[in-house]
Amino acid sequence: MLWFNISNSQLLPPPSVQFFFSPPIELMEGACLKIEKPIGDAITKIRFAPQSNNLLISSWDSILRVYDVDNSLLRLEASSEAALLDCCFQGESVAFSVGTDCCLRRYDIHSGTHKAIGAHDDLATCVEFSEETCQVITTGLDKKIMCWDTRISDFVAYSKAVGSEVECMSVCGLYLLLGVGASVNIFDLRYLEGPIQTKNSAMDYRIECVCSFPNHKGYAIGSIDGRVALACLDPSEENGTGCVFRCHPKYKDGRYHLVAVNDIVPHPHQYGAFVTGDNEGYVIAWDGQSRKRLFELPRFPRSVASLSYNHNGQLLAVASSYIYEGEKEIENPPQIFIQKMDESHVRSASSGTQS
Repeated sequence: MLWFNISNSQLLPPPSVQFFFSPPIELMEGACLKIEKPIGDAITKIRFAPQSNNLLISSWDSILRVYDVDNSLLRLEASSEAALLDCCFQGESVAFSVGTDCCLRRYDIHSGTHKAIGAHDDLATCVEFSEETCQVITTGLDKKIMCWDTRISDFVAYSKAVGSEVECMSVCGLYLLLGVGASVNIFDLRYLEGPIQTKNSAMDYRIECVCSFPNHKGYAIGSIDGRVALACLDPSEENGTGCVFRCHPKYKDGRYHLVAVNDIVPHPHQYGAFVTGDNEGYVIAWDGQSRKRLFELPRFPRSVASLSYNHNGQLLAVASSYIYEGEKEIENPPQIFIQKMDESHVRSASSGTQS
């Protein structure tokens, strides 16, 4: 594992950073969800509901699913005519998806009804809900951000051109983080005239995923070359605390084997603790504050397409799926695993001692 400091967008040499290794932790393999009608194509996103263990699932088979993990029951199976590229919850009873038909769809989970409420001019790729502004935010290949006000019955949208294709997106309180190339563009959701910050991620390759931490003070990004960067939202609070590290410093023929970090999810209650999932099926937990690798789950059978913690951090959902990026990917049916997490592992990391 290699760590680097980031301060004022400069990389410092590795010897200036001290990091520690935690003792290895043995974790049992997670339980695979038994869905009566298997998911028929690649999974694009999984998300736990804000206060329950209902799991939202979008996939290329054009079906949005809600699975009740506690009762092993499929609560919703809603078909559409397009592949679904992303999804999110609004509270416990409403969900949204975007897809290859350019549309944003709203789902009433209790009634099972859904409808398209608007569209981009090209594929709609990302969707998030902001509790602070009551907006649904979407991005697409038309190089636009669109904000849909859920307080208005006809979902009036505000559109803003960003000039580049957005790779990934995350809501961070009143701010919106967009992964564009190897940079992060930060917008204020109250004033979308333009980015208030554009941060160079110190990555050599494009950003694959971005996630904000629950306290809305920082965020993590993952790149297609297997590196993760941590940064503060407020530049005045940076103070050299940002860092970049490589999840799997593996060599092939004397060169790094580039393995994309497909998703990052923060622990809902332990600041600085997060989990990464990559193209080779590895899921690893990290403590960003004390700069420790906490533990690694048993390798999953396919790429880790998406990850999600439940509301109390006791369950971690892992989508193991082909993702249409590897030439030799075997298109076996995708699976979702539920891993029970022991919070003591995370809590002890931040208070651990040097070993």
